[in-house]
Amino acid sequence: MINRLQYISQGITPADHLQNISSACDAGCTWVQLRIKNLPADELMPHAVAARRLTARYNVTLIINDHPTVAVAAGADGVHVGLEDNTVAEARAIVGDKMIVGGTSNTWEHIAKHQSEGADYVGLGPYRFTETKKKLSPILGLTGYQEVMQKLSTLGIRIPVIAIGGIVTQDIEGLLRAGVHGIAVSGLITGAPDKAMLVDLLYNRLNTSFACNH
Repeated sequence: MINRLQYISQGITPADHLQNISSACDAGCTWVQLRIKNLPADELMPHAVAARRLTARYNVTLIINDHPTVAVAAGADGVHVGLEDNTVAEARAIVGDKMIVGGTSNTWEHIAKHQSEGADYVGLGPYRFTETKKKLSPILGLTGYQEVMQKLSTLGIRIPVIAIGGIVTQDIEGLLRAGVHGIAVSGLITGAPDKAMLVDLLYNRLNTSFACNH
């Protein structure tokens, strides 16, 4: 089951990432992606193992960004590949059938390709400008999501689509109405003064709106 709320780690140092993951788990997040950019696999490895140890205590799903080999070695639940990383097919070949594979997308063509290569879900974005991503794809906005989801529906492509990119609580209803499965957030949770209250609110919004729209 692909979670409707995904927390993407952020921080200046790997220790910051782990601390923020710990806080997100404490707050009630049940799906976390370790996303430390620009670290080679061997340097990422100990942090991935630490993240696995941490998330296992909470029974939280752990996804590793960009590195299928690290995801396997660390015993993570899955891997998420970007548009400039391994393809979904390459990642699937490395992690096998049992692990979750997600892929980043900006267009319906990306989504169709990911699905044909065995993705379990796709991240579609960015919704709006976000500082956590260095090479930003064209911003979609709500209209962009509506167009992509409509196209997928016409093509009969059914795969959980996770909206990402500067999303705030007020965006949830419109996005779910457009047909997305859920949202991925980073700064929204990292910067929240009361993370547990926010996570509770997000899950409520996501589950209520999803039920209303399906």
